[in-house]
Amino acid sequence: MTVCHILREDPELAEAVPRAARSRAIETCVARTATVASGRWSARGTGAGEGAIGLLVLDGVLLRRVGVDGRFGAELLGQGDLLRPWQEEDGSAALTRTTGWRVLEPARLAVLDEAAARRLAAYPELTGRLVARALDRSRHLAVNMAIIHQARVHVRLHMMFWHLAERWGRVRSEGIFLPLSLTHSVLADLVAARRPTVTTGLAELYRRQLVRDLPRGWLLLGEPPGELLATCGSSAARG
Repeated sequence: MTVCHILREDPELAEAVPRAARSRAIETCVARTATVASGRWSARGTGAGEGAIGLLVLDGVLLRRVGVDGRFGAELLGQGDLLRPWQEEDGSAALTRTTGWRVLEPARLAVLDEAAARRLAAYPELTGRLVARALDRSRHLAVNMAIIHQARVHVRLHMMFWHLAERWGRVRSEGIFLPLSLTHSVLADLVAARRPTVTTGLAELYRRQLVRDLPRGWLLLGEPPGELLATCGSSAARG
């Protein structure tokens, strides 16, 4: 079993603790870790009970995929996100659905079980920060919903790339580099479209020189798609 110092691994979380108590918090807030290889993930075997806070992503990229009546949607999760994958397996949903997880890049998770929760409870500010992260995730999902309501798939893709770049993008001289190896199938889930339609949409973005496919990611060229959305007769609120 390996153990991590949660706040050392996640400096943004550590900043929630007052400076006078921060050093001690960094040393005392420890948790077990779980590593997950790329591929399908059952989300079992972490040893976290029902009373656990959840799993905190330390490294890696995961895809949560949800399907209803053969149609799928998805969200990307990465460093700093809080997961409770067992929470959606209770079978009590009124609408029949399928849920699956895929690890796109090998992941390392902090298991915030009951023992870790007791350590974190000594610093109440951490609770607020973790709740804020959960709310941020819900806001990202709301943006995803707005994106998939755009009529044209190439517009959805353009918006989704820039939405992901707000979190993962890196500035380069030639544009914004998005270091995510997203296949056409993954992009199809993210923008709620069929894979062949996504391939056609990407071709349109290449033609307009808005996106370039790189070996380990994507290069976004030009400006975010606000003007493009206006041209398509749509409007979007960004925040």
